[in-house]
Amino acid sequence: MDLFAHASERETAARGPLAERMRPASLGELVGQEHLTGPGRLLRRAVEGGALPSLILWGPPGTGKTTLARLLAGATKAAFVQMSAVSAGVKDIREAVAQAEERARLHGQRTVLFLDEIHRFNKAQQDALLPHVERGTLTLLGATTENPSFEVNSALLSRTRVVTLRPLEEDELLELLRRALAAPQGLGGKVEADEDALRFIARTAGGDARRALTALEGAASGGGRVTVAVAEEALQRKALLYDRAGDEHYSVISAFIKSMRGSDPDAALYWMTRMLESGEEPRFVLRRMVIFASEDVGNADPQALVVAVAALQAYELMGLPEGTLPMTQAVTYLSLAPKSNAVIRAYGKAKETVQETGTLPVPPHLRPAPTPLMKRMGFGSAYQYPHDFEGQWVRQQYLPDALVGRRFYEPGDSGAEAALRRRLEEIRARAGKDEEPGSGG
Repeated sequence: MDLFAHASERETAARGPLAERMRPASLGELVGQEHLTGPGRLLRRAVEGGALPSLILWGPPGTGKTTLARLLAGATKAAFVQMSAVSAGVKDIREAVAQAEERARLHGQRTVLFLDEIHRFNKAQQDALLPHVERGTLTLLGATTENPSFEVNSALLSRTRVVTLRPLEEDELLELLRRALAAPQGLGGKVEADEDALRFIARTAGGDARRALTALEGAASGGGRVTVAVAEEALQRKALLYDRAGDEHYSVISAFIKSMRGSDPDAALYWMTRMLESGEEPRFVLRRMVIFASEDVGNADPQALVVAVAALQAYELMGLPEGTLPMTQAVTYLSLAPKSNAVIRAYGKAKETVQETGTLPVPPHLRPAPTPLMKRMGFGSAYQYPHDFEGQWVRQQYLPDALVGRRFYEPGDSGAEAALRRRLEEIRARAGKDEEPGSGG
């Protein structure tokens, strides 16, 4: 990019949208992504060492992929060439390569090619990048909102490093909004905003910095003070009563859990949607569902835990808004699953016993015997291997002597746990009531 083009770009940016005007000028001004750019982190080390590798920047919209690419190129004094895979093709790549070679020959300057939406390139187009990335003619910074494992071919992935950008936290978005209100290139202190209005915008943005700044610009366009009412009008969205740190937060999550426990999928879905539409972090809701799958469903339907964990993983893969679909699938499944709290009751009993009895000795036949001395002491010698017996079971003591006969897990009669209950009753009946301490039971 020559001097005149750079000046023209600066002029365009100065007249551009607020989100464009507020792009940071250095890594130190970047908000968020500390796991990548903080002291000692991967990208900070790369910049300080002057050896920027080719990267795939993967993250949701508005997390700073383009900004980060510009900053990395600037910090390493490299020329920055930007393309979009939506409109660019192999011909554009060849031209960029030719210019990069000439730039390196005449000025000794490296070239960073930023390819936005790299997942839009087909295999042939991605293959056209390979030799130039491999030779170092170009440093490729590809940006994508899609999982690179599925959308970028393996040959190109092997020559790049994938870094994951995360959605911005509410406090990080608040910092950006406050900067925009005060900065000369932003709103220059000409507009005031109520704190609850800024928080409403930050919650509504869903971790997207561009969306938050665009919302603030829209709310400030009419002049005057930005209040919640003004922000609602600008965003065409109602500010729902929900304080993530206050009473309403705990009331709504309580209603959500109790609705699932009460097998009411409609109510559970309502409370989940209300949390999400109010700006609650989806991971918080998903973590509660994973807990619920063990605490309130347990072995009555072991698949419930699989569904809940899969919903969490699917959200991490998809983000919003598509991530609401596996969340809805999970909350309706959990609501209608048979219920049992036997798992949490079992742990509670075991914990209470451990706290009461302390560290009771492990029975000798259950101990390992890795040394000759331990073998001479008889450790493990009387152990009976269940797979050597019919039904893979043999009567044998597993609890410490002081706890023989103590029971913690009592399966319920609901769903799949009923079968576990029958199995456990059968085992206990076979063990009989005349167990004696020792290896034989």
